[in-house]
Amino acid sequence: MLKKRSFSIQGHRTSIALEPEYWAAFDAAVAARATTPTALITAIDEARTTPLASAIRVWLLNEARG
Repeated sequence: MLKKRSFSIQGHRTSIALEPEYWAAFDAAVAARATTPTALITAIDEARTTPLASAIRVWLLNEARG
């Protein structure tokens, strides 16, 4: 089941739906970087070439691979 979270990215509100496991990995990445969820989403958003939810999943996968 997907869980939605809302963020403001470049002044626009957006909702992102991910599986709970991805949100847990995302939260761990935020904590490891001592940043905010919005800052990390913004960084991923600026570099993406795919839909945002897909870009987050790929980013998390790449992070897990080291």
